[in-house]
Amino acid sequence: MSKKEKKKSVTLDEYTKKTHKNGRLFVICFCIYILAVPLVMCAVYGVWPTFKQMLPGAIAILSINVPVCIAEVGSYTPILGSSCYLTFATGNLMNLKIPCALNAQKVAKVEQNTAEGDAVALLSTCVSSIVTLIVLFVGVLLIAPLKGILQNPYFSTASNYLLPALFGCMTLGMIGRGNGPTYVKNKLLIMVVPAVLISILTVMGIASTGLAGLLILVMIPVTILCAWILWKAGVVKVLQNPNASGKSAEEK
Repeated sequence: MSKKEKKKSVTLDEYTKKTHKNGRLFVICFCIYILAVPLVMCAVYGVWPTFKQMLPGAIAILSINVPVCIAEVGSYTPILGSSCYLTFATGNLMNLKIPCALNAQKVAKVEQNTAEGDAVALLSTCVSSIVTLIVLFVGVLLIAPLKGILQNPYFSTASNYLLPALFGCMTLGMIGRGNGPTYVKNKLLIMVVPAVLISILTVMGIASTGLAGLLILVMIPVTILCAWILWKAGVVKVLQNPNASGKSAEEK
């Protein structure tokens, strides 16, 4: 290994350590802040709920959110990299952060689960969080003047298509080969079995909103198993991308 390559690897390693260290510190501070708000309010007003009062609500919330959070961490961390700390703390994953990170990686022509992709995802999610705060601030200021527009039935009808539009953009991004040095041939076949199973469960009425997190946890290993079987059968292949710009990862 040359001195230049050694210096580059050390720099990337220091960056990774620093981002994860700051990310953990941020999450700890965020959790303390979140818990401090209700504790301070209870202390100021002298109203402390009993364990018996909190238990039913905690069970109802945790039974839904715990599986969903576990599934999201396992599914989105390879895409987000070190930006997962900020993303999971600020929320809005599927409707803001994930599309923003994927689009930024595509524009920057970097691959997921790489040092470059990690840095791009971190910058994009930071910008997304800042823009969200600005939009919320402006929205709070203008909520009264815009009340008539927001309550207009045409506006509510149009807003119902925002989330499907975001999922559509993500799907189109998955269909293409991208700009990386490699691409996965027939990758959409991997989702056939999970999609059919979810469709059947939905028709049967089993796939309710409360079971979404559990179903995601179940479908992750099913999807991995389908990918492994198709790869072993030679249906799914990793090939060199003729659309790749610049040098490959090995050449770099």
